[in-house]
Amino acid sequence: MFEGEMASLEAIQKTNIVRVPQPIKVIDLPGGGAMFVMEYLKMKHLNKYSSKLGEQIADLHLYNQKLGEKLRKEGNTIGKGAGHSESQYVDKFGFHTATCCGYIPQVNEWQSDWPSFFVRHRLQAQLDLIEKDYGDREARELWSQLKLKIPEMFCDVEIVPALLHGDLWAGNVAEDDSGPIIFDPASFYGHSEFELAIAGMFGGFSSCFFSAYHSKIPKAPGFEKRNKLYQLFNYINHWNHFGTGYRGSTLNVMRKLLK
Repeated sequence: MFEGEMASLEAIQKTNIVRVPQPIKVIDLPGGGAMFVMEYLKMKHLNKYSSKLGEQIADLHLYNQKLGEKLRKEGNTIGKGAGHSESQYVDKFGFHTATCCGYIPQVNEWQSDWPSFFVRHRLQAQLDLIEKDYGDREARELWSQLKLKIPEMFCDVEIVPALLHGDLWAGNVAEDDSGPIIFDPASFYGHSEFELAIAGMFGGFSSCFFSAYHSKIPKAPGFEKRNKLYQLFNYINHWNHFGTGYRGSTLNVMRKLLK
């Protein structure tokens, strides 16, 4: 569980864009379980630096794209030579290790197609757990219709793999006197829009966060519908974590997406 979080913090830290706690070590405990040692930061609620964080998250999402542009400009081949420590452009969707969103493990096997990755490793994986624990017929029927419509939501949208925090809700962001801090990530390379769904669902982010973000990454055509699709993942994840209180929200979003 902690290995994925440590790898996520290391990946974000390597970009040198947005501050995270310095990961130190994952320690296996003698009686089972583990603990994760990281830098102590005296954090407070995000307030003064909301706009700054919006800019930094956009820059984080653009980081891999800019690496790719630099490579094309220089005519370099993609690959990691001996002793070469510079960040490398990533041309697929996924991550080099499994992560956890909450306590649910997430498979991040590399795929070249974003909709396929998102359907298989995010939506279908979560809905398989719903089927196992609840056998919900309505969810099953709605999903069988919805998954056929998902590819059309990505027509004419160019998606460059972006390094994501992966669980950017208000409880995982903060600030200190020097600027914004993000923590508890479940990173992977995905569609930048995925990040904004949970950020907009449960409050905690001011409008200036989103304005600053979209000043660097404007909304692409079809953004609002895809945002609902990405919210769907989070509602299903909450249903799996916290129970049927999130069933209604999950099914309502599925119905809206089918209209």
